[in-house]
Amino acid sequence: MLPNNQVVNTNADAEGRPAVAERAATAGAELALESFRTGIATETKSGKTDVVTQADRDAQTEVIDVIEAAYPGEPVVGEEDDARKTVPEEGPAWIVDPIDGTNNFVNGLRTWGTAVAAVIDGEPVGAAVVLPALGDSYTADREAAYLNGELIHVSDPTDPELATVSPLMWWAFDRRDEYAAATREIVTRFDDLRRLGSAQATLALVAAGSLDGGLTNLQAPPWDSVAGVHLVRQAGGEVTDRNGDRWRHDSTGIVVSNGELHDSLLAATRGIDDAT
Repeated sequence: MLPNNQVVNTNADAEGRPAVAERAATAGAELALESFRTGIATETKSGKTDVVTQADRDAQTEVIDVIEAAYPGEPVVGEEDDARKTVPEEGPAWIVDPIDGTNNFVNGLRTWGTAVAAVIDGEPVGAAVVLPALGDSYTADREAAYLNGELIHVSDPTDPELATVSPLMWWAFDRRDEYAAATREIVTRFDDLRRLGSAQATLALVAAGSLDGGLTNLQAPPWDSVAGVHLVRQAGGEVTDRNGDRWRHDSTGIVVSNGELHDSLLAATRGIDDAT
């Protein structure tokens, strides 16, 4: 909560929040990178494949420290430890994933990153997804989206058979029939499939036009989704829930595309539920 004597005009200072999101994500990513490929020990959380490292915790602390220095007392929604897990409907907040793609991180794969989103009344106003092992920093403000400071835009294919699409999330072992259905829907409707192991990295690549779309019928945690969704929207893409309604942090399903392919991606997402 904000200190009693602090009043923040979030509309007036919203332009400063994207810069803080980038600064915080960069700080967390750089700290995590110091532990990358060092044989860091892992622990499990909810299941044997849900892993966490001390680097996750340290990076989250670093991110929060940067945010707190600029906007003291504002709520932080984060994946690790005792950070809150729900996005407040009113006022400013920050959504943090210190290492999105921890399994990639611990296995020495470069596709992982730190994601930070600034939201006001539940809607993002700034975001950063920093992939330090790849040397890439994706950011978005209220005007546009950028890769390493250069403007980016979603891809332009209109033919599904020319599109590359990614399953955005991991389906648990008790929902593998849905995972199988998702991959079948993609490979039978589109040119090819990519599964990167990091939802935020995948969303960033859709924003940059490196991928043409992504989908899941699952409800994604806000730390896995909000920053990347803002990137896609600011890069000219479309983001809905699985029913085609405008996506928000508590929606079920995420369907992202360049806009031209969105109906095909929605049909594929519906196919997951129809097949299970």
